[in-house]
Amino acid sequence: MQNREQVTQAILLAKVQKGITWQQVAEQVGQSKEWTTAGCLGQMTFNAEQAAVVAKIFDLDENAEAWLQVVPYKGSFTEAVPSDPLLYRLYEMINVYGSTIKSLIHEEFGDGIMSAIDFSMDIQREENSAGDRVSIGLSGKFLPYKSY
Repeated sequence: MQNREQVTQAILLAKVQKGITWQQVAEQVGQSKEWTTAGCLGQMTFNAEQAAVVAKIFDLDENAEAWLQVVPYKGSFTEAVPSDPLLYRLYEMINVYGSTIKSLIHEEFGDGIMSAIDFSMDIQREENSAGDRVSIGLSGKFLPYKSY
């Protein structure tokens, strides 16, 4: 394989062919399903041990295993506004509620940002009689801007 994008495509093909879940992959890798999925989709860097596990699960060669250990170019959107309906709705949520989230974070913490590096995410199904709900928890370290 010539690049990380080809490795991602091979992973997705093997995942479909094998009928395995991201949770099953995560259990073997030893990380959360959210982080492991991001890694398999080309957004995180696996260490050598993790890359070997992923390569074995998806029947990848040594070249692909090496690509899994390269720091990726982060960001997966190929257009300014995503066209995929689920991604568009997340984009819409930030577009509608982003200024509210920003205002509340600044009021609580001061001037700074929420890290996407020192970060965790949790995605869960919430059963509801009116239709199951998606719960997305995001937790990032607050990083204040410094005066100098």
